Amino acid sequence: MSKRFDIPVWKSAPFLRILPPLVIGILLQWYLEIPLPPILLGLVCFNISLLLFSFLPDAAQFKIFSLRGVIINLLWLAAGALLCWQKDIRHQHNWYGNYYQDNSYIIVTINEPLVEKTKSYKADATVEAVVTNNTATHCIGKLLLYFSKDSSVDQLHYGDQIIINKKLQAIKNSGNPGAFNYQRYAAFQQIFHNAFLKEKDWIKLGNKKINLFQQFLFTAREKILSLLQKNISSGKDELGISEALLIGYTNDLDKDLVQAYSNTGVVHIIAISGMHLGLIYVMLVFLFSKIPGINKSKWLQVLLILSCLWLFSLLTGGSASVLRSAVMFSFITIGKTFFKAASIFNSLASSAFVMLCYNPYYLWDVGFQLSYLAVVGIVIFQKPVYNSIYIKNKYADSVWKMMAVTIAAQVLTFPVCIYYFHQFPLLFLITNLIAVPLSTIILYAEILLIEFSWIPLVGMYLGKISSALVWLMNQFIIWINKLPFAVWDKIPATMLSTWLLYAIVIFISAWLLNKNKQLFRLSLICLAGFVLIHGVISWEVKSQQKIIVYNVPQHRAIDLVSGNNYQFIGDSILLEDGVLQNFHLKPGRIALQLNKKTDSLPGVYQKEKFVQFGNKRVVLIDDPFSPSTPDSKIDIDLIVISKSPRLQIADLAKIFNCKTIVFDASNSLWKIDKWKEDCDKLNLRHYSIPDQGAFVMDIE
Repeated sequence: MSKRFDIPVWKSAPFLRILPPLVIGILLQWYLEIPLPPILLGLVCFNISLLLFSFLPDAAQFKIFSLRGVIINLLWLAAGALLCWQKDIRHQHNWYGNYYQDNSYIIVTINEPLVEKTKSYKADATVEAVVTNNTATHCIGKLLLYFSKDSSVDQLHYGDQIIINKKLQAIKNSGNPGAFNYQRYAAFQQIFHNAFLKEKDWIKLGNKKINLFQQFLFTAREKILSLLQKNISSGKDELGISEALLIGYTNDLDKDLVQAYSNTGVVHIIAISGMHLGLIYVMLVFLFSKIPGINKSKWLQVLLILSCLWLFSLLTGGSASVLRSAVMFSFITIGKTFFKAASIFNSLASSAFVMLCYNPYYLWDVGFQLSYLAVVGIVIFQKPVYNSIYIKNKYADSVWKMMAVTIAAQVLTFPVCIYYFHQFPLLFLITNLIAVPLSTIILYAEILLIEFSWIPLVGMYLGKISSALVWLMNQFIIWINKLPFAVWDKIPATMLSTWLLYAIVIFISAWLLNKNKQLFRLSLICLAGFVLIHGVISWEVKSQQKIIVYNVPQHRAIDLVSGNNYQFIGDSILLEDGVLQNFHLKPGRIALQLNKKTDSLPGVYQKEKFVQFGNKRVVLIDDPFSPSTPDSKIDIDLIVISKSPRLQIADLAKIFNCKTIVFDASNSLWKIDKWKEDCDKLNLRHYSIPDQGAFVMDIE
């Protein structure tokens, strides 16, 4: 019997070979900030090397064949670095930041319909020109604008141009421990400044700049929303989920309900993703295979399927996650239709390659990572998981097949989910088993509702059916979420521990699939490293003692930390398990493994405004402060000023000999600026939390 030779996956998937060096080049450029000349020099040298290689005799080429592969990889690495450098708009000579001054006027175009927030309206805007000393300079770039809620905002629409007379604020991180890196996220969107505008800060110009196709998308989106709002009237939660499920509109979603979907492992249902496009793809394939004339032409079927997929993707707002899924399905559709032997890995790698060439910053997008990891997990593990259990009953077998897909998708995604979200849904199998088929029916019902809403009776009944199904799904998710073991929450994770966890998963999976003992030994080594890392971190946590003054706008928030315990001093609203706590305080407490709140820590003595913690003495001031001058100054390590009290820094200097004065985020910015000037005059060390982020002091 002749020996069987299996072709390695990278041989049948050429894009799988060029994708890694492209990714490495992007990463190197972002973190090392390589200047343009070395990148161009590398590209020229590697291209010349490949050209010279082709002139070598065949025998010489064969001997150093591996060198050619190295040169090609280096070429793609340099290409990745160039793509990343070029995508950064700050490298363009006409970026507005190169011309803007504090006294400049800026002419911008509103890029989207205004989105209503709690205290303002938000919109992205494109910079058209910077006006300085009556001289206008054409510029490019984007700004994030917030408009106060006044009557004149009603005049603003997509395409309107306004002139701004307000100092721009650089987008900064909160600096809170473990917090989301919003500054980097905004930079990946090419947004580096924002402005909070009152009515007097802007003037609407007579010009409009409208993209007709974009206008069509906004109009169609508003039409769909109005149809849903008209026909789904049973409740706000049902309407919010319906809008998110169909077109990814999330402004009407209840945050607690979204958290319930996240805790139960089905948040992907209300975020337009590959699942939604996959369902629509299946529907389109079925429809176009039945329509006479179309079903006989592969080219026409592919053209219509891709046109519908991309139109739907753009109607949902054209976000990164939607475009990512559209590109992925486009490659898969073309590959399966015209190249029967096309590798699914090559289709996935080629779609990722195209997406990264278009925008290399997608590499850091959580949705991008989860989408590809989930699909790769399904491709690799679904069949082995399904084959591991034989079920004779065809209905039970269908259920098990669906469960196998869910398990396979989780294999490669759960380490990333733990790293970013610090939780793992323990009942994801049950919730996906019910919610995914139910959401599929809802999605098809909503599509029919939009299609036939012009028939009043049909639209009314489809609306009632959709509302009832969404209500049923919501109640099921809420019920599961209330179970005490529904979610494993507050899981600490670092970049190193996540990579070690991936190594464990990969080596164990490879061992189970290939029965190679060496792979099992490697998994045990990685497991030992994982346990060791967590042991070291736990030991460090047990001995930690800190004072943390958080950056929470308009609120005072201070944690006194000792080991895993913490004592909170601040506004009572932050004690509630709501958006404020979850966004500003919870990430830091997870990162520092603070799992026990107490009203009194050992070693902490508190009386009125004074706090003694270990060897540190702290004064907390949040009301007018003008006491009499003592005989001698009081030595203080830290003064924290909150709530914009009426006080003079000079008066504090007469009373306290303070090492650092901290102004937290509950103070007015103009008062902080004044206090900083006073501190500079008196040579007092100061720290502004709105400017510099959260303040952390270690207790010795």
